[in-house]
Amino acid sequence: MTDEVNWAEVLAEFELDPAYVHLSLSVIAPHPRSVRAAIERHRAGFDRNPALYFHRRDDLHRRVLAKAGRYLAADPDSIALTESTTMGLAVVYTGIVLRPGQEILSTGHEHYAAKELLRFKAESSGAGHRTIELYQDPRTATAEEISSAVARGIGDRTRLLALTWVHSGTGVKLPLARIASVVAEINLGRAPGDEVLVCVDGVHGMGVEDFEVRDLGCDFFVSGCHKWLFGPRGTGLVWGSERGWDAVRPIVTSFDVEAFWPWYQGFSPDDKAPKARLCTPGGFPAYEHRWALAEAFDFHEDLGKSRIAERIHALNEHCRAAVADVRGVRVRTPDNAELTSGMVCFDVPGVDPASVVELLEAENVVAGQTPYRSSAVRFAPGVLNTFADIDRGVDALARVVKTST
Repeated sequence: MTDEVNWAEVLAEFELDPAYVHLSLSVIAPHPRSVRAAIERHRAGFDRNPALYFHRRDDLHRRVLAKAGRYLAADPDSIALTESTTMGLAVVYTGIVLRPGQEILSTGHEHYAAKELLRFKAESSGAGHRTIELYQDPRTATAEEISSAVARGIGDRTRLLALTWVHSGTGVKLPLARIASVVAEINLGRAPGDEVLVCVDGVHGMGVEDFEVRDLGCDFFVSGCHKWLFGPRGTGLVWGSERGWDAVRPIVTSFDVEAFWPWYQGFSPDDKAPKARLCTPGGFPAYEHRWALAEAFDFHEDLGKSRIAERIHALNEHCRAAVADVRGVRVRTPDNAELTSGMVCFDVPGVDPASVVELLEAENVVAGQTPYRSSAVRFAPGVLNTFADIDRGVDALARVVKTST
């Protein structure tokens, strides 16, 4: 691996329509050549001889787990494979054991999927559920403000703290290690079974940030793999700490060989299988997509996680500054590098975000709209973009603002 990455060659691995500036890859991303080839290879194997190819499932499943473990710097047996972030959150939030009188603490910055899963869990478990705000103004948010809000918010009954690493409505990236220190101090005085467990929706940091999962200080890290990671659509994972997995019960029968084989031999899978493997939802997934996830991890490892992070942060710094210079635009995302990641969220006051996105599309610029009640327009520059792409997008934005305000 050389010291420099030729980003034009990286772009050539994809089949994006060159007529557009693609600044909305945070929603769903294309597959690079290696992932497309892997999907096709597995599909062809099934089509030629499905029963025989199916016999390879255990080895191919382990291969994906090994690649995921290397990427996260984690034990593969601490990882459950899923189909999406939502499915991964369901594994944790539905499966976690909560007693009446215990409490879920979440924030006002969570996605609809998390909000509803937590509501379902509170209703079924008898646990309480509170939400807090982590910052008043995302543009001026600080790590101290966020960590202090968590410290104030955690109560004596709090058992589960639900967080999102990068808020896709504002672009704020949480200082997870600092929050983890707050939680660890609180947990020092708690008995086993009463500690605060931290679950992080990490989908908008996965494939952007250079991290090892244990350094985040959470008990669960949940992510889909179809965004910045460029993994096959319909893939995701859950990493859990030993303490985290101990607090969760399976919600769907696992088809993982580590769970099935003990059952087949007459033993309880609970006594034999790693907990993450027991909690991997069973059934027949789109195997050709799940198994091609290995190539997505390889693609990132070959480029280098640190180089990817450096590139994406540089593009987004350029984007924030350029968007902020457009008269009539209000940026939500902070300039503080510690609290930013791979997206820039902004408003055009007086204009519906959906209208801004539609007008940008007419300029051949694909932007995103944040899926929240307080919606915003979103640019999400990634390694498939150039600085010239961002300038084209911002120039188009300036024209849109001028004609619509």
